[in-house]
Amino acid sequence: MPAAVYVVKIGSNVLTDEQGSLRQDVMAERVRELALLAREGNSVVLVSSGAISCGLGALPLAGRPTETVELQAASAVGQGRLFHRYSELFGEEGVTTAQVLLTSFDIAARSQYLNARNTLMKLFEWDIVPVINENDTTSADEIRYGDNDFLAAQVAILAKAGMLILLTDTDGLYTSDPSKDPGARHIEEVSDWSLMREIEAGGTGSAVGSGGMKSKVVAAEMATTANIEVVIASGFRKNVITAAAAGEKTGTRFLPMKASMSSFKLWLKYGRPSSGVVLVDAGAAEALGRGGKSLLPAGIVAVEGEFAAGEAVDVVHDEAGQRRVIGKGVTSYTAEELRRIKGMKSHQVTKLLPHVEEEVIHRDYFVLED
Repeated sequence: MPAAVYVVKIGSNVLTDEQGSLRQDVMAERVRELALLAREGNSVVLVSSGAISCGLGALPLAGRPTETVELQAASAVGQGRLFHRYSELFGEEGVTTAQVLLTSFDIAARSQYLNARNTLMKLFEWDIVPVINENDTTSADEIRYGDNDFLAAQVAILAKAGMLILLTDTDGLYTSDPSKDPGARHIEEVSDWSLMREIEAGGTGSAVGSGGMKSKVVAAEMATTANIEVVIASGFRKNVITAAAAGEKTGTRFLPMKASMSSFKLWLKYGRPSSGVVLVDAGAAEALGRGGKSLLPAGIVAVEGEFAAGEAVDVVHDEAGQRRVIGKGVTSYTAEELRRIKGMKSHQVTKLLPHVEEEVIHRDYFVLED
């Protein structure tokens, strides 16, 4: 097996039991497999949930809190305990670990994104396994990933991984929720995303929409867009990581999409939140969507929100009251400037604002919506 970068995410429902206690046997088995991959010359990243559950297990609380600050405090208690145990287990395998805590701000800010990548590359160079979790203690509700599946996909893209393995308590994806539908069929491989659209359209009984599977499928789509193979499988299955890495049948395997984006466009699409909306006319929508053109002021009909130049905005076309997102791009203008120049020809804009770019969004800084 050629050396590669593997990102493995283990969910809290795999790591901890109902009381919040760590499943020591499961942790030890998964660490053994990760250490084996590392000793074979691969670079390995572990994205681990479980800090909140681990912290709650150590606290004298009657039940799981609902207040964000209490969950953040529980994470602060649990994160150290969780990493300490990982450090011990990897140490027994002769592997050194590093604790890395990220927030959505670290992904959204390009400079911090690149700093995180450089740190991971240096850790790989030193043969160290990064153990990554979201920094729950400083993340507020509105900026949280909400699920480490998205964080894992972001890390896989950032680390230029060859494979992302998402470990959960079910053996991959089914055509419908197997707990409700005895006729649910297991999906071994996904190479055509139109199949996923059909399953997702299946309504409330859809496996994609049940529990945490939707976020895993979205994470899989994010990663496969970056030419990364993804496996969703049971974290309780023996040798599951080894089997997934070897290409054996286990869980559901998502094959990489043939067309891949640049690292910048992947960051823009999945890492950079939009700060506003630019509504465009039909001609601009066509030019952006099919023509691969840049967005000019003449095609803009309205601007929503307040944003600065250099921020990301959604580009939307409104047709008879039905809005369609064309894509997302980095604007060369502020929201205030766009309101002044919307609908203008380029020579008119130059007279009004002589020191700005001709394009509102250059095609190199624009990514289409799926």
